[in-house]
Amino acid sequence: MAYLAPIHRPTSVRHALKLNLLTPDEECLILAKANRLEVYNQTSDGLALAYTKTLYGKITMLEALRPANSSTDHLFIGTDRYMYFTVSWDSQTHQLRTEKSYIDQADKTSRDSQTQDRCLVDPNKRFMALLLYDGIVTIVPILQKGKKKGSAEAGTLGDPVPARISDLFVRSSAFLYARERDSEHLKLAFLYEDNHQKVCLSVRKLDYTAGGSGDAGSADLETIFGARDDLELGASHLIPVPAPAYGLLVLAETSIAYIGDIDGDLLSYPLEEATQFVAWAQVDNQRWLLADDFGKLYLLMLLLENESEVTGWKLDVIGETSRASTLVYLDGGHMLVASHQGDSQIIKVQQEGIEVVQTIQNIAPVLDFTIMDMGNRAGEGQTNEYSSGQARIVTGSGAFQDGSLRSVRSGVGLEEQGLLGEMEHATDLFALRSDISDNVDLLVVSFIGETRLFQFQADGEVEERADYKSFSLSESTLLASDLHNGRLLQVTGSSARLLDSENGMVLSEWSPPAQHAITAASANEKSLAMSIGGMEAVTLDLKADLRLQARRKFAEEGQIACIHVSDVSSDICIAGFWQSAAVAILKIDTLETIQNVIVSEDAVSVPRSILLAQILAEQPPTLFIAMANGEVITFSVNLSNFTLSAKKVIVLGTQQANFKALPRADGLSNVFATCEHPSLIYGSEGRIVYSAVTAEKASCICSFDSEAYPGAIAIATPEDVRIALVDTERTTHVQTLPVKETVRRIAYSAKLKAFGIGTIHRSLRRGQEIVKSHFKLADEVLFKELDTYELNEEELVESVIREDIREDSGELVERFIVGTAYLDDDQSDSIRGRIIVFAVTTERTLKIITELPVKGACRALGVIHGNIVAALVKTVVIYALENSHLQKRATYRTSTAPIDISIYKSQIAIADLMKSVSIITYTPGTAGLDDTLTETARHFQTAWGTAVAHVGEDTWLEADAEGNLMVLHQNVAGVTADDKRRLEVTSEMRLGEMVNRIRSFSIEENSTRSAPVVPKAFMGTVEGSIYLFGLIAPTHRDLLMRLQAALAPLVKSLGDVPFNTYRAFKNQVREQEEPYRFVDGELVEAFLDLDPQVQERVVEELGEVAKVWGGVEGVRELVEGLRRLH
Repeated sequence: MAYLAPIHRPTSVRHALKLNLLTPDEECLILAKANRLEVYNQTSDGLALAYTKTLYGKITMLEALRPANSSTDHLFIGTDRYMYFTVSWDSQTHQLRTEKSYIDQADKTSRDSQTQDRCLVDPNKRFMALLLYDGIVTIVPILQKGKKKGSAEAGTLGDPVPARISDLFVRSSAFLYARERDSEHLKLAFLYEDNHQKVCLSVRKLDYTAGGSGDAGSADLETIFGARDDLELGASHLIPVPAPAYGLLVLAETSIAYIGDIDGDLLSYPLEEATQFVAWAQVDNQRWLLADDFGKLYLLMLLLENESEVTGWKLDVIGETSRASTLVYLDGGHMLVASHQGDSQIIKVQQEGIEVVQTIQNIAPVLDFTIMDMGNRAGEGQTNEYSSGQARIVTGSGAFQDGSLRSVRSGVGLEEQGLLGEMEHATDLFALRSDISDNVDLLVVSFIGETRLFQFQADGEVEERADYKSFSLSESTLLASDLHNGRLLQVTGSSARLLDSENGMVLSEWSPPAQHAITAASANEKSLAMSIGGMEAVTLDLKADLRLQARRKFAEEGQIACIHVSDVSSDICIAGFWQSAAVAILKIDTLETIQNVIVSEDAVSVPRSILLAQILAEQPPTLFIAMANGEVITFSVNLSNFTLSAKKVIVLGTQQANFKALPRADGLSNVFATCEHPSLIYGSEGRIVYSAVTAEKASCICSFDSEAYPGAIAIATPEDVRIALVDTERTTHVQTLPVKETVRRIAYSAKLKAFGIGTIHRSLRRGQEIVKSHFKLADEVLFKELDTYELNEEELVESVIREDIREDSGELVERFIVGTAYLDDDQSDSIRGRIIVFAVTTERTLKIITELPVKGACRALGVIHGNIVAALVKTVVIYALENSHLQKRATYRTSTAPIDISIYKSQIAIADLMKSVSIITYTPGTAGLDDTLTETARHFQTAWGTAVAHVGEDTWLEADAEGNLMVLHQNVAGVTADDKRRLEVTSEMRLGEMVNRIRSFSIEENSTRSAPVVPKAFMGTVEGSIYLFGLIAPTHRDLLMRLQAALAPLVKSLGDVPFNTYRAFKNQVREQEEPYRFVDGELVEAFLDLDPQVQERVVEELGEVAKVWGGVEGVRELVEGLRRLH
């Protein structure tokens, strides 16, 4: 059984609309991102997200309606399952509510529209036309005010009526604005392609007859002007022209034409440069904004004489943007450029050009991605060593000029507020409060041989202080803190000093014996604890002017590695030791040992940083111990007897972490751990959560809640010190590295710390499109291009991998392998592609080891037993590298064409273009026999495969082009040979988005307790989503399936679309009624958002199985753990 949850939600914007949805007076903007609606308010600073909602269906249509008795607009929504419904805004609950439940327009006897689904509303708001199927226009009347009592409310939708047309391949369509003399007749114009590939224009008159009781009525689209075929072949869009000019504009690749009277002359003028228009938006009755396929933005203006006679048009290029999927004019010169293959943008049209006011990030389409690191660890409540809070995924996103690399990481974000300056290798940071401020305003920056001090003014101005109240700046500071009695504490390697914060006098000073230095220090309001030379612990009473409380040498435990005094308990100090790898809780006044715990048996794993903090309310404080090998060990501390319990081990990285507490307003603390994977540790829903922080190079931090930067922290990196705000919890963060080319394929080498990327560059040269492809080596940090290999003319990169292959010496050597395809299709027996093997030199340049021309495009590559697996057209071939040449070792003929391959041990799974998945086994030849590829299993159903991956023993995950997911299992223990070679569907569901790439990964399970869901793979989609796929443990299958079934009718979607219908498998061959053995994580996690009474009702429906898992509390704990997976 399978589990699916979104890590990064869809970001592609294909549809957008401006309307008065939230209030009668202010317009808002609606963006449709796959199955999500986002509502934005317009502010002086740009768009502000006001509301977001997930739907049960991919949105294909948006339109605005205004019922007679409503002060705000209603929103019409159509989905990819041919359902439509209307919603409105409830100002009381601040939620969208369903006004008209879904109407299913699915027709299995009709052929789906060859172009995108369309929704048209006539200018007088009387009818809506839906183009869902070829040759059929569904007419939906918008009811007008009736004379009869009880008639339906004006402005709502009537019953849909189909009307047939002979125009099949419709490129564009539009309702025409009616002239006064013909205002009663509604006309629809269709731009279509006939059977002879000619582009034609027809105009049809709508004749609608309302039905009686129980009758939907009838509609007819009568042709009043048809088959005008003098249009350019590249004509793509119709723009209806309103008064005073009326008529139609026809946008084409090399011209723009105007047609006034439908049967009149065509007024056409050529463009200065050929282009492909993709979207338009009306500014006023005479001007339109146009966008083309290359990201250019144009202003089109009709030239009029006598106020209504069109004499021509003027077209000006006003700037470059992302490639638009739709345009929405927002008034005041602002416009939304909504994009599917680049960032969506809010632009302002100015006289001198355009200005990008706001950018809405988009990582769609995810053409390929690689997992840079997994940050394997086990957290509280997580029962396996996995957390997407440490996983870093790098995607190849966008297309052509919008192409980019995107680093996607689910973590805690840092918003930089200011850069203090370039200061290399700061060792620690401390915040102090001067006598002229109620907030901290002094930042102490410690270095190896000095200390620098900076004072912040209320307006953010910063001044470095050359001296401050007897504060020692000539040596490194180990500790600096404010005390409540108006005193200041500074500890350096040579002394501990108490200073008067008013006059700066040194009130007391304590120094270690000669030839000894203070190596570590920690303090609270009452006591100061120090390590002297690592050999002796000393505690001083801060209330009594540094009076010596106790000193002790630790003969048995060994040298002191770290020492800590906490604000949680003033009676103890805690020390960690080198030789014994022990942590001891000591009495603060005598340094007698209360508890001594050996935290590791590993000699190299010793405690290096300790912190006791109150993370969770109404629970014991937590002791954090950072080990030298990157582990973090936690204990719960009983403050009554100081016993330690509930030990947990978390792996943050390979190097030690250093802890700093960040106080919260509620009296609790968060903990910031600095290491190679900086993390924020915080309490959420009664659990401790570890989350990555987007501060890759942080070496030390401190809280800096100043007047100029409230709630901020100071962060030191090896190069500088900066001020930043830290998020309170984990969200998904995206970093963009523009490439300006399509990143078709991407591979990552951790050893080389570099990416190998296959790109496609497109340009226009004298009106001709020029396409070039490259393979590039790029640095992982700076994305500095290290080297580039340019492919041949009309050769495109198809696949890129980084794998260890066996060379002549017999050793496995890391190499980049590139597969290509040629565009020229003239000769079927000619060379169709190449396989190129690259080495990376010590100078980080590319060197070709060998290349092999092949007679089929190389769609996918892999490595098995050190040999290269190449998926060519109709064939899968094994190549061995011998004498610096690729030699064919074995072949396998596929059903149609292989699209993707996945390799596990000696098995190769092949995703076929039409025939789903087949499994072949590679057997190396022995005793002079040839290597062989033998088909051992096959999925015998039709599926247009797009990606496949190994996710378990004899288990494979397949995605198809229609947005479905299937888990296939080979029953190797089957009774008959037919049973053994048949791949069975063990789980299936409709995702609703096409998956381009599945990357599987393996994690090390915690042996103490079985995980409810074991993560197995990430998936990247065309819509910019990244999903986590996992397999459900047998112990939790029944519970999660029952929970999903109980939640499905309770968690309502807009339009009242049933969950089972939404997630049911559907392709051109078969359609199911519900998902099969697949759990939707988004629905299950909605359990946490239900009212407690509803949660109890859901758990009651689960029956005895819920009691086994602890009732409501147990189910809630389980779902919280599942949510933390992503």
